[in-house]
Amino acid sequence: MFEIIEMKVMRGPNLWSDHNSKLIVLKVKIDSQSNKNILAELKKIFSEVHTEQSPLNETAEAIKAAAIAIQKKAGFQVEYGKVHPYRQEGIFWITYSYELEEAGRSAGTYAVQYIESIVNDTPFNFNECIEELKELRSDNDMGATTSFLLSEVIKRNIPYKRFDNGSLITLGYGCKQKKMRTAVVDSTSGIGIELAGDKEETKKMLEDAKFPVPKGAMVYDAEELLETLKEMQFPIVTKPLDGNHGRGVTTNINTIEQAIHGLNVAQKISKAVIVEEFIQGDDHRFLVINYKLVAVAKRTPACVTGDGKSTIDQLIEEENKHPDRGNTQQHPLALIKIDDVTKKILSERSLTIESVLPKGETLYLKQTANISAGGTSTDVTDLVHPENVFMAEHIARLFNLNICGIDLLTKDVSVPLTKKTGAIIEVNAGPGIRMHTDPTEGIPRNVAKPIIDMLFPDDDTKIPIIAISGTNGKTTTTRLTAHILKESGKNIGYTTTEGIYINDHVIESGDCTGSVSAQTVLFDPTVEIAVLECARGGILRAGLGFDKCDISIITNISDDHLGTKDIETLEELAKVKSVVAKSTKKDGYTILNADDDLVYNMQQFTNCKVAVFSMDENNPRIKAHCENGGVAAVIEEGYLTIYNGEWKTRIDKVENIPLSFGGKAEFMIQNILAASLAVMIMTDFDPEILRKGLHSFIPSPEKTPGRLNVFKFRDFDLIIDYAHNKSGYMELKKFLDKTEACEKIGIIAATGDRRDEDIRNLGRYAAQMFDNIIIRHDVDLRGRPEEEHSKFLIEGIHEINKNIPVKVIPDEKEAISYAISQAKKGSMILACADNVHETIAFVKETKAKEQQLNEI
Repeated sequence: MFEIIEMKVMRGPNLWSDHNSKLIVLKVKIDSQSNKNILAELKKIFSEVHTEQSPLNETAEAIKAAAIAIQKKAGFQVEYGKVHPYRQEGIFWITYSYELEEAGRSAGTYAVQYIESIVNDTPFNFNECIEELKELRSDNDMGATTSFLLSEVIKRNIPYKRFDNGSLITLGYGCKQKKMRTAVVDSTSGIGIELAGDKEETKKMLEDAKFPVPKGAMVYDAEELLETLKEMQFPIVTKPLDGNHGRGVTTNINTIEQAIHGLNVAQKISKAVIVEEFIQGDDHRFLVINYKLVAVAKRTPACVTGDGKSTIDQLIEEENKHPDRGNTQQHPLALIKIDDVTKKILSERSLTIESVLPKGETLYLKQTANISAGGTSTDVTDLVHPENVFMAEHIARLFNLNICGIDLLTKDVSVPLTKKTGAIIEVNAGPGIRMHTDPTEGIPRNVAKPIIDMLFPDDDTKIPIIAISGTNGKTTTTRLTAHILKESGKNIGYTTTEGIYINDHVIESGDCTGSVSAQTVLFDPTVEIAVLECARGGILRAGLGFDKCDISIITNISDDHLGTKDIETLEELAKVKSVVAKSTKKDGYTILNADDDLVYNMQQFTNCKVAVFSMDENNPRIKAHCENGGVAAVIEEGYLTIYNGEWKTRIDKVENIPLSFGGKAEFMIQNILAASLAVMIMTDFDPEILRKGLHSFIPSPEKTPGRLNVFKFRDFDLIIDYAHNKSGYMELKKFLDKTEACEKIGIIAATGDRRDEDIRNLGRYAAQMFDNIIIRHDVDLRGRPEEEHSKFLIEGIHEINKNIPVKVIPDEKEAISYAISQAKKGSMILACADNVHETIAFVKETKAKEQQLNEI
């Protein structure tokens, strides 16, 4: 029996691969190794499948290979896969790449089922799962034009976001972004689009500008049509006023009956119908981008050529078997369909689909040459006369369309267009580009390139990204960095465990340290710099929400969350956090804590510049780094000091920086050091920006919720802090040791999913910090019973000091109220909060009530 224990989708840089961002990660249990040669069985169906020569486990290797092969059979371009060991026998991590997330997930499930069927010798409907993936692929097709444009975008490593699986795409990050929908971009003139959509107005504008256009008029019913025909000669054309892709067009009309039929066909699209003279000539599309002609295609209507034996129906069926024809964006040519237009053409020639065409005779099956109707294209760009080049570029200016397709009929584009040689039929906004990128004959033209060149002439598609990770201090470092950069005049978007913020406005509340929240900031059009907190959970769940950052910060590594999400050791936790450091651009900086061995050693895995910080001015790592020309931050003789090589800049006495709490809060000083380096690097080492920002960042429940929020009551102080792990308690102890109070009361708790010993550890540290302890419970103990939670904390407390008074009050507000009622004059209460914002609100309310009583 096989079991998928867990399935995760990586959408960015991740723990599993340095070069593959889009990965499915399966945690699979395989009960026993099969005696069958599974890989050989697999290769009977997937002859091209690649497997490791000495696989870690043959069955796991087969599942990986099958997941890739199933996707490839469905038309997805995927290659990478790897089997990773797990600490428990019989369980493996299997990773493989995907193109479409939903298809990647399904491929993993089907791969496990398929390999299990081989082992158990049971039937498996392989074709059904392939068809399902093909259907998913078809449902997510974005259209040929968008697909070609996106290929150019991906080739240039431009970040993009597809809206609701449609053709609307955002390109680039933050304030650098542009939007496109097929071949319409956000800089395309709205009036130009409107003009091009009105064929009558288009015709008048062209005529006024002295360009050759067909003579004609607009009609609304048969009576007006007949009146118009009195002043026109056959043949004529009827087409809807605002149609596209050749829909509703009838050409080469030679009788009144045909004209009325054409009117009826056109009015299925638009009430207003254009009637105009039929121009003899071949259909040509001129493509103008950024007001320059880039490609010209001659379009030929869908047709078949007789062989003297086959019926028309058989000829169409045979033509549709051509590998270039199909219904997906991967097929350059559309299938030829027998519709009412085709039937009308056959009827007028006294033919049916069962008629046999003489050998060599060509039958055109459509009245227009649109590629979407099965037509073909021939590139003739190099044949165009300079006068026709001028004409096309002039028309684009006339309509103010930076991307447009101009349709004209002429026998020869190498001859200047005049009233005698042809006419302009239409101007199109958002033209299709497949006829140019994949012509049936002639040179393919990369017309996606000039479109992307126009949008990003300087290849400036990204905003600076500062990514912050570590065990403790991430949120405060993020907030401080964002604040200082905002004070410098930049629009800042940032994410923390408390929410998503755009210029300090809350966009969403909650833990927003994952990839989805990062994307919200990165694709906000107002953001100039992104500062992103990247927590362990988000990295493990889906990877990072960006490909590369300009600056990364790793604050520290300590034993929090061990024993959860398959992370058991500090070294494994450091490896998770190092994903952020490794994502730093080559010319960017990773900022590392030189006092933390696991953090400092991350530089060996990075390919970027390194800056370091330390609380110890005599740290030999700092000295060696600066002697080699490196950038560092230290507290030197009580001053926050920035080194750039051997040059140093003193910013201010650390005790003068509000966030340091008079120099007593060492953990806050570490955050100051890290943030200061990021700001100095980002602002080209401007100390004034840093000084101003550090002094204006006043710690408060609003600015730094849950980070040493001090409330001064009449007789005592109450501090709210989010400390919830060993290192957090250690830093609080250092702060409390420097803080005078006649009695220190602690309200403590532990996160339910931590290891038993981790919970006892918190009790041990609490016993060294407080004179009285109140144990409360988190609202969500993550499956741990309340009694067990309290028991382990008490065990840790009594191991250090059996005489400390301990009281269990499960409700957080009740625990705080009790502590306040028992507080002596000159005492201090420190509450380690669960829901920080609710706790702050409750304490504010309690303090306000005390103030009202004092006034009375």
